[in-house]
Amino acid sequence: MAKKNTAHFQQICLNSAWFGSVTLLGSVVTPNGSGRDVSLFFKSNDPQDKIEAGAGLTLTDRRSIGDGPWLRGQLASAEGKIPLIIEGAAAEIEPTPAELALFEGLNVGVAIRNAETAGNVRDWLKYHVETQGMQGAIILSRSKPDGKQGFARALKKAVKDIDGLQQVILLEADTPLGDPTLPDEAHPFNAPDAPGKDRMQVPAADAWSSPFAEVLLYEYMRARWLDRARAVMNIDCYDLIVPDRQGSIFDRAVASSSGALLLVGENIYPWRVRDGDSAGFGDHICRQFDGTARRKRWCVAPQKAGENSVWRLIRVVGTEPQQTEIAGFFRCMALRQAGHPVSKIVPKSSLIEDDGIMAMMAKYFDAKPVRMPTEKEPDIDRAARSTTIVTTMKNEGPFILEWLAFHRAIGVDNFLVYTNDCTDGTDTMLDLLQEKGLVQHRDNPFREVDMKPQHAALQAADDEPMVQNADWLICMDVDEFITVHVGDGTLGALFDAVPDANMISLTWRLYGNADIAEFRDEFITEKFTRCAQEYANKPHQAWGFKTLYRNLGIFKKMGVHRPKGLKPQLHEEINWVNGSGQPLPQTMYRNAWRSTAKTYGYNLVSLNHYAVRSAESFLVKRDRGRVNHVDRDQGLAYWFRMNNNLEHNDAAHRVLPAAKAEFARLLQDPDIRAAHEHSVACHRAKIDELKATDNYAAFYAELTGDRMRKLARLHPHFGANVFLSGPEHVPDEVVNKDPSEDFFFTIEKGETVH
Repeated sequence: MAKKNTAHFQQICLNSAWFGSVTLLGSVVTPNGSGRDVSLFFKSNDPQDKIEAGAGLTLTDRRSIGDGPWLRGQLASAEGKIPLIIEGAAAEIEPTPAELALFEGLNVGVAIRNAETAGNVRDWLKYHVETQGMQGAIILSRSKPDGKQGFARALKKAVKDIDGLQQVILLEADTPLGDPTLPDEAHPFNAPDAPGKDRMQVPAADAWSSPFAEVLLYEYMRARWLDRARAVMNIDCYDLIVPDRQGSIFDRAVASSSGALLLVGENIYPWRVRDGDSAGFGDHICRQFDGTARRKRWCVAPQKAGENSVWRLIRVVGTEPQQTEIAGFFRCMALRQAGHPVSKIVPKSSLIEDDGIMAMMAKYFDAKPVRMPTEKEPDIDRAARSTTIVTTMKNEGPFILEWLAFHRAIGVDNFLVYTNDCTDGTDTMLDLLQEKGLVQHRDNPFREVDMKPQHAALQAADDEPMVQNADWLICMDVDEFITVHVGDGTLGALFDAVPDANMISLTWRLYGNADIAEFRDEFITEKFTRCAQEYANKPHQAWGFKTLYRNLGIFKKMGVHRPKGLKPQLHEEINWVNGSGQPLPQTMYRNAWRSTAKTYGYNLVSLNHYAVRSAESFLVKRDRGRVNHVDRDQGLAYWFRMNNNLEHNDAAHRVLPAAKAEFARLLQDPDIRAAHEHSVACHRAKIDELKATDNYAAFYAELTGDRMRKLARLHPHFGANVFLSGPEHVPDEVVNKDPSEDFFFTIEKGETVH
C-alpha cells in the first residue's frame, strides 16, 4: 500500500522593530553569485529621506506601496548583516534568508484566517487540494496567537492526512505568548551590541496590522517563500474556488496571457445553523438573489507575471487578465462572522437556495444543511381587481370628501382609515362615512403598541378582513392622488395597460402651492396646477413612490411605500413595473422607497402629491405634526423642499367631471354635508388662531414672501445639499435669477452661506 504524503508544517511569527519614526517589518536576502539580493519592507511615509544604504549595500529600487516603503538592493558579501543608515544613524539588520525551495514548482494557496477553526481550515485545504491541485499553503492568521498554541497544534495535526499537500506554513503577526523559543532579547534589534540600541524596540504586533500589513505582506511572502512557486492563489480561509470545466485555476494562471487570473467572489450563506452547532462550509446553500457585491482576489504564476509585477490584496499590479481569464469563488459568510446568527449577517429576505451550490456542498463536504421552508406559489385571478387604500389621517377633515370622491371615480372600491387626536371633526366625519358604507374607520393604536402612527396603523391593517380579501392594495395619504394617464383615466385602464404586473410603483409628482396663500373650500386637484418637472432627482423626496400591489402573499405585510417582508422563495413571482410600465430591477425588491434616474416613469400613472396645499393650510399641517416622522418639524425647510411650482400641469383635470359628480352626490346627504362644513369651519378657525400668534404670523409672512415664491421655481438649479441645508443658505443673487437661466448652485454639506 502506498504511503500517504504528510505535509510539512511550520509555525512562523512575524516580528517588527522601529528606529525612531521608521519601522522595519522585515528583511529577506537571496543568494546571487558571490553576493545577495536584498528586499527590505518598512512602514513609513517617506523612505527617501530616512533610509540610506550603508557600506557594501547598493539600493537599486525604491517603491512605496500604500504607506510602506519597499526597498530592493544588492549586498556585495555572501553573509553578514545588512548595513543601513536610518535617520542619519548606522544600523545593522539581521537578514532573514529566503526559503524559496519550500514551494518551488508548487501550486500554493495563500489565505487569511480570521476566526476559522482548525477543522474549517483543514476542510479548506483538503477541498482545494482535491478540486484545484493545490500542493502548499501559507495561512495568515489574523487572530492573536494564544499561549498554549491550541490552534497551531490542532492545525498541525489536522493537515497530516491530506494526501497531496506537501507544505503548510502558519504565519502569525506576533511572537506567541509563552513561547520560549523567541524571547525578546533574541531579536536582532535588541541584541546588547546592536547599533543605536537606545532607539530600537520591538513594537509587538502593531506594525503588522492595519489590517495585517496587507499592502506589503504579499511582496514579503513572495520574496521569502513564493517567487519560485508554480502558481499562487490569494483568497481567504472561508473562500472556496468554484470548480470549473476550464480546469484548475493554477493551470489557468500559468497558461494566461499575463500570468495572472482574476478571481471574483460572491457571498453565500446558510439558511440557518442548527442550535448548538457551529457553521461549516456544507451549511452554505444560499445566495442573495439581489446581491451585487463582489470581492476581487487573484491567482498568479510568478515567473510568467515577471519581477516587475506587484502583488497586492485585490490585484497583481502590472498584469492585465483578459475577460476570459476570470474564475469565481464563494465566500462562506457564516464562517467569516462566526458565532452570529444568519439574520445578523444578512437580510434573510434576500436569500434563496441555489441548486448548484447545494450540489457542490453535498459532493465535497459532509453537508446536512437546514433547508429553507417552502412557499406555495400564488394563484392569480387576473379578473379580480378590487382595490383597497389604507391611510392615516389627523385633522384632514376639509380634504376628505374630494380625496374620497376622486378615488371612487377612478375605481377604488374600499378605504380603511386610521385616525388619532383629531380636533376638526375628521374622526366623526369618518364614523359617519362608515355608517353610510363608504369607508371603514379605526382608531390608531399607536400608543398601545408604542409605534409611530403610520406604522402602527399598517400593522393593525394586516389583520383587517378588508385588507386580507383585497385584490389590490396601496398605502397612501390624503394629500396623494392616483392620476392615471392612459385610457379613460381609471384603474381599470391602468391594469389593462400592464396586465401581467402585480406591483405598480406610482412615483410622486410634487405639486406646490401655485402661489395660493389663502385656504378656500375648493378642489385641490383643480386649483393647484403647478408642480415639479418630471426629471426631479432632487430633493431626494421628490421621487418617492407608493406601490399598488396584488395581494398574493409574496410579502408578509404592508409598508408605507411598498409591501415589506419579502418571502425570498417567491421573488421570481414578482412582476414590478414603474409608472411607465417598465420592469424594475431585483435590487429594489426588498427596501426601495424612491425612484431613480433609471427607474422613474410617468407615462401611464403618477401619484400627484399635494404636500403643502395653500400657505394657510400649511400652518395647520405644521401644527398637527407628522404621522411617520413624528419628531421632525414641518417648517420652512420642508416647505422649501416640497413646494415646487416650476411647471404647469393639469393632468388630474381629466378626472374632475367624474370626481365632482361623485363629490356632489356625497354632499346630497345632509349629514355628510354638515360634517364637511363643520371641518371646513374648524380648519378656518385653526388658521386664524395660528396667524394670531407672533410665531405663526411671522412664519406665514415668510411662506408668502417674494423670496420663497421665487425659490419654488428654482429647484432644478440646486444641488442636494441646498435642500438639506435649507433656503436660508441660498444667496439673494441666486434667488433673483431667472428660472429659465442655465446655472447650478450648491454648497458643501454643513456649509453656511452668508
